[in-house]
Amino acid sequence: MASLTVENYVKTIHQLATAQAEAGEGAVVSTGRIAKELGVSPGSVTGMIKTLTEANLTTYTPYEGVRLTDPGRRLALKVIRRHRLLETFLVRTLQMPWDEVHEEAEHMEHAVSDRLVDRMDEFLNSPKVDPHGDPIPRADGTVPAVQGRPLKEIPAGTAFEVVRVMDQDSKFLRYLTDCGLVLGALGKICENRPEAGAVSVEIAGQRIILGHDAAGDVLVDIVTGG
Repeated sequence: MASLTVENYVKTIHQLATAQAEAGEGAVVSTGRIAKELGVSPGSVTGMIKTLTEANLTTYTPYEGVRLTDPGRRLALKVIRRHRLLETFLVRTLQMPWDEVHEEAEHMEHAVSDRLVDRMDEFLNSPKVDPHGDPIPRADGTVPAVQGRPLKEIPAGTAFEVVRVMDQDSKFLRYLTDCGLVLGALGKICENRPEAGAVSVEIAGQRIILGHDAAGDVLVDIVTGG
C-alpha cells in the first residue's frame, strides 16, 4: 500500500497536469508548482520525485518537470475516486454543506479500504460527479466526461445551469451558496463586461455581480428552450 505522502504527491501531480492540459499549457508539471500546491520546499519535492521515479510512478526531465507514468496515473485516480466519493457521501448522507467536505475527505481518503469505497459507490448509485461537479473516476480507472464552460465566457442574455465549481475554497463556496450559485442552479447572464472585469447574473430573481476571476471558476451549461 502506498504511503500517505506518496498518494498526496501523485494526486497533486495529476490534478495540476489536468488543469494545465485544460488550459492548453501541457501536462508536464514543474517542481515549483508542486511545491507551491503542497506547501513544501522545492528541495523536499526534488527528493520525493526521485523516490516516485524509482518506484515507476513518475518520470522527471530536468528543466521541464514531472509526468506521471501509467502506474502513477492509476494510483492518482484511485485516490481521487476515494476523495470525491467521500465528499459525495458526506453531503448526501450526513447533509454536510459542500464548503466543509473537502477537508474532511482529505483526512479520510488515505484510511478507507477499497471495499468500503466500492460499497459507498454502490450505495450512492455510482454518481458521476461529486458535490462540486468534479468527475468521479470509475473503479476501472476511466473518468466520466464533464461538460461546462466558464461563466465569464457566456454572452449576455444567455440562460445557464451551474454544473461545476473549480475553486473549492470554503469561503468562496459559502459566498456562492449565499448568492444561490450552487450546482443545478438556473440563471441568466444580464451583462458580461470583460473591459470592466465583471459579469452580472440573475439567480432566482436576485441580481449578482461577479468578478471575471470568480466567474471563470464557475462552469455552466447553456440552457436552451423553455
